Amino acid sequence: MATPEKKVPIFMPKESAPAVQSVPEEKPKRYIWLRFLIPVAIGLAIWFSPAPAGVSPKGWQLLAIFVGTIVGIISQPLPMGAVAITGIALCAVTGTLSIGDSLSGFADGTIWLIVAAFMFARGFIKTGLGSRIAYLFIAAFGKRSLGLGYSLAATDLVLSPAMPSNTARAGGVVYPVLRSIASAYGSEPDNGTARKLGAFLVKNSFQATIITSAMFMTAMAANPLVVKLAGDQGLKLTWGSWALAGIVPGLVSLALVPWILYKVYPPEIKETPDAVKFAKDRLRDLGAVKRAEWTMLGVFILVLALWIFAPLLGDLNATTTALVGLAILLIAGVLTWDDVEKERKAWDTLIWFAALVMMASFLGKLGVVPWFSKQMAGGVKGLDWITAHMVLLLVYFYAHYLFASMTAHIAAMYAPFLIVSIAAGTPPMFAALTLAFASSLHSSTTHYGTGPAPMYFSSGYVTMGAWWSLGLLVSVVNIVVWLVVGGLWWKVLGLW
Repeated sequence: MATPEKKVPIFMPKESAPAVQSVPEEKPKRYIWLRFLIPVAIGLAIWFSPAPAGVSPKGWQLLAIFVGTIVGIISQPLPMGAVAITGIALCAVTGTLSIGDSLSGFADGTIWLIVAAFMFARGFIKTGLGSRIAYLFIAAFGKRSLGLGYSLAATDLVLSPAMPSNTARAGGVVYPVLRSIASAYGSEPDNGTARKLGAFLVKNSFQATIITSAMFMTAMAANPLVVKLAGDQGLKLTWGSWALAGIVPGLVSLALVPWILYKVYPPEIKETPDAVKFAKDRLRDLGAVKRAEWTMLGVFILVLALWIFAPLLGDLNATTTALVGLAILLIAGVLTWDDVEKERKAWDTLIWFAALVMMASFLGKLGVVPWFSKQMAGGVKGLDWITAHMVLLLVYFYAHYLFASMTAHIAAMYAPFLIVSIAAGTPPMFAALTLAFASSLHSSTTHYGTGPAPMYFSSGYVTMGAWWSLGLLVSVVNIVVWLVVGGLWWKVLGLW
């Protein structure tokens, strides 16, 4: 991500290059030993404590490795994929699981769905189609700063079904456009002009990314982990069922949140007619829609249609559809094999996702998840299902203050909270989906809870106090919208 201090070209109209040039940010090396020590110490403490009744010794050992892996993902002594590989190796070398079982997560089809979707994201950025969509929205609705906010949110919405990395959506498409417009209006983070326009656009775009991440199974990298964990309880979440349940509350949130932010955190500049000219100039620089863009758009529509209408096509597997779409992009030359090899985020996701899916599955088989859920059930015993689920949902939601990773949060808490909620009488699909949506929406609160958060926050436009207070406000708005509007919609759908 380009920093405000260093001016770099963030849009290249004559080339089909990515719209943003990322500058890797080095993590501080201080106290690296402590980052290693904490997950090791916690893992060993569990390993050498006695297994409770109902949990096999190997199940307890796996819990120690799993918790150590989750804590390692949070403390980050190594990149997430490296931590996950270490967890897989420990499962095998300690004899907790066989090598075949330790590697079984790589055979999960949902993982390959998300890998393929990452490749679609690269296609949107490489062809310039993502930026073109953003400029089209701005040209149509960008005369006012609120319209700009809605335009950037609409861009995120259109791209979200095929871009599972919300960081890629934000950093590869939305942020470069946002930053260019803010600078054009003289709004910079370091000279007292942040509130002119940039601060509103940054906070609005971040919250839009959080909402769209909840709306589609393929809009956030960890969503398929939710699908897997729900599937372990016999609940089948398909791409279509997730999108159908999320579309109404999601659209209402996307309509309300920018307006609320505009009222409580208003930009000083209200009229932005130059933004329209800016977008039209960029579209002129892009020229006519290129063959690669048409192909990318066609494949995207085809895959989206097959995901939506899968039940009418013999329940066509979503991963099969995604792989077919990727194959078409490769055959057509929109993507090259070199592009596939260089999509590091996809292969990193493959590693950590496989590790967590494998461990979560065997924690259930070895009795750990049922045992933990039984312990939790005492906390909501005697409550009616609505109250019990509300308590569980709010605890699950605001526990994200303790997490710097949506993946770690889901892996640690989703399955137990789902099991306890169902045991309390909550309709199973209602419980599975509300917790699924919360698994993205809870990241609205802090500047570290999901990938786009530190990226947007580090731009310097929004102070930490404003970030947290506005994040808390938006979290309440989203909870109300998704439970009230969503609840009525889910009643129509027969989910409760």
